[in-house]
Amino acid sequence: MAVPVLMPRQGQSVETCILGQWYKTVGEEVSVGDILFSYETDKASFEEEAKEDGVLLATFFNEGDEVPVLVNVAVIGKKGESIDEFSPGTTLTEDKPEVKVADEAPKVIEFEVEIDPTDMRIRISPLAKNMAEKKGVDIQTLKGSGPHGRIIARDIENAEKIVEQPKVSIAQKSIAPSAPSIVLESGDDFEIKSIPNIRKLIANAMHLSLQNSAQLTHHLSADARQLQRLRKKFKAEFAEGKIKQNITINDLVCFAVIRALEKFPQVNTHYHGDKMKWFNKVHLGLAVDTERGLMVPTLKNADDLSINGLSSQLKELSTAARNGNVNPDLLNPAAATFTVSNLGNYGVEMFTPVINLPQTAILGVCAIIPRPKEIEEGVYGFVPMIGLCSHTIIRRWMAEKQHFSCRNPQPDRKSSV
Repeated sequence: MAVPVLMPRQGQSVETCILGQWYKTVGEEVSVGDILFSYETDKASFEEEAKEDGVLLATFFNEGDEVPVLVNVAVIGKKGESIDEFSPGTTLTEDKPEVKVADEAPKVIEFEVEIDPTDMRIRISPLAKNMAEKKGVDIQTLKGSGPHGRIIARDIENAEKIVEQPKVSIAQKSIAPSAPSIVLESGDDFEIKSIPNIRKLIANAMHLSLQNSAQLTHHLSADARQLQRLRKKFKAEFAEGKIKQNITINDLVCFAVIRALEKFPQVNTHYHGDKMKWFNKVHLGLAVDTERGLMVPTLKNADDLSINGLSSQLKELSTAARNGNVNPDLLNPAAATFTVSNLGNYGVEMFTPVINLPQTAILGVCAIIPRPKEIEEGVYGFVPMIGLCSHTIIRRWMAEKQHFSCRNPQPDRKSSV
């Protein structure tokens, strides 16, 4: 009996996925465990394996198509079995993707899908996408005339701007983003290029954060001598095999942050306009730099972990983010209650991190720099100091502390972290 292959749902917040590559062709035999196709969300990529033995009877979408989750993308069964009942839609429109069927003439159908108006991904038919790639048309600048604003072949034909694909050197390829850039405009001393969709999403999120909330940053330095002593101690124990985790400065900072959030729960909150959401648990967001852009996965219930457990799970989380297989639900800003962004490894001495709304605060961690400090009365020396940038929503602070005014500009110190 023929069985459908569904587009998996990777997290409750994911409604559609982009079909990556087909590893099997229609008419080819497949076995349980064979990789059928790859697919990706905005920030993570996955592979779908066959769950049945048989023949790949049909595929309903092409590579690069945006597919709703839990929709049939293919059918596996015995050769000659009917696949009509598995077609994911029957509504015909002007632009029609090809449906490949084993040992039969191709059928064409178009699927009617509900579109989220806040979704920023470009919607384009497979035919239009192929035409744009061949002609060098920048789809970023086009307004689709198809259903739900989808770019169709007619839009590509009417486009006047033709651009050339930029040449990429071997050195550039090693650090290039997942999607190739397109030259939009060039002059004697400049080139204007398109940017990957993920970087647009990051830029939009940062803009909304700064636009929708009044924010304040405090820059300070903290004595890092005890931090370095602990790091040296754990490093020696790891080398001797006494502990399994190579605990880093970042792990120690995150552990200290968690303890601080337990002491000052007003920062372990979400801001929702006229109300605040307070959390009893610490769900720690960790900013991770990846080839596709900045990602902030969340470590749930981080306050339940020992320093060794925290170190282990933070490494697993950051590795999953860099490999592109992290759970999309963990990338949702609402999943974390507080975020740490550490740029110390890059030698950064001061910066202003941007809050991931609806979170109310974020901590930026900077490099450890020797700075002059009074060691004892009248005696000064250079002490390793770690830079810390605390970025908070002023609106929350002012709402909680009514006495924060021009006459009394100093807030209650117990309310600050």
